Amino acid sequence: MNRTRVVVIGAGIVGAACARELALAGFDVLVLDRGRPAGGTTSHGEGNLLVSDKGPGAELALAQLSARLWPRLVAEIAEDDPRAAAATEFDPKGGIVVATTEAGADALVAFAEAQRTAGVRTERLSAADVAAAEPALTREVTAAVRYPEDAQVQPAGAALALLGSALRHGARLRTGAEVTGARVRDGRITGVRVAGEVVEADVVVNAAGPWSGPVSARLGAPIAVRPRRGEVLVTTPMPGVVRHKVYDADYVGAVGTGSGELQTSAVVESTWGGTVLIGSSRRRVGFDDTIRPDVLGAIAAKAVRLFPALADAAVMRAYGGFRPYVDDHLPVLGEDPRLAGLWHATGHEGAGIGLSVGTALLLRELLTGATPSMPVAEFTVDRPAVLA
Repeated sequence: MNRTRVVVIGAGIVGAACARELALAGFDVLVLDRGRPAGGTTSHGEGNLLVSDKGPGAELALAQLSARLWPRLVAEIAEDDPRAAAATEFDPKGGIVVATTEAGADALVAFAEAQRTAGVRTERLSAADVAAAEPALTREVTAAVRYPEDAQVQPAGAALALLGSALRHGARLRTGAEVTGARVRDGRITGVRVAGEVVEADVVVNAAGPWSGPVSARLGAPIAVRPRRGEVLVTTPMPGVVRHKVYDADYVGAVGTGSGELQTSAVVESTWGGTVLIGSSRRRVGFDDTIRPDVLGAIAAKAVRLFPALADAAVMRAYGGFRPYVDDHLPVLGEDPRLAGLWHATGHEGAGIGLSVGTALLLRELLTGATPSMPVAEFTVDRPAVLA
């Protein structure tokens, strides 16, 4: 058995997925988190597992890999712990992207065609199709594309299910353990410092999400991962009003922008419990966690234009979270060239829930010397956007 000691920093969904994959491969895994599992970014997202918002390239390939893995992993977890698998609320309900202007329609159709050539399943919907699929959706739709491969999970439930599976396969967890530094010998990391002690490690995986930048700096190998904030509104239960994940075509542009200013678009979906999640916003404000009414108002206004029935919805709560942002909008995955033994698995921004399981598989393959399931050259740590 491989008894390489691996310390995974971060018990969010990416760290949990990595811990599970490495524990299954026989590594001696310890997960450290300064708070509680799934207590940071993971619990402040919508649980999207999307291929629809990514153009052809490495990130789309990772999304496609992850989309193939998710149902298999949920089934594997169900064999050991049916309740944990059920708590993931895995729902392969598909997504629908709509445009409400002629210019938006042209852009959406062209984007979908490019995705189709990359292997994404797309279905152009007529006005009648849209009305049948989403009766409450505005009729002012100029184009609509259905993505059958889009899915959703309850993010905290999914993270805890992955982490629980990792623990059942030998991984260990320490909470309330903030990493403050590294022990380095001959250019290799040999441990991390936690509350006055050194936790020994042969390999350290930085999976701290938006905090990966500060954590990497403490370890002596800083990477340019910064927080980008998003907010979500949650209605009281409205069963049947929204049947798919539905968003306007502006969402793809908001995801890809490098602007630090506020970007909003309509992203609407329901949960198993019937509540409706309404997003989305993106802005760079550091780690300022203030909930701003003007941001929530902008999100709500766009959502109501998409689903007029939401005008009478009762908002139960609102929450916001930080996403790990990299200037070139690609994840960071691989060993740090400046410090042997330090690996990064971060930088997924708002796609980390969906991409977590593919990221974990690639990490395991890279660590064990296996051929990666897809090319990873675009995710390397030594690219300009990461070491800037």
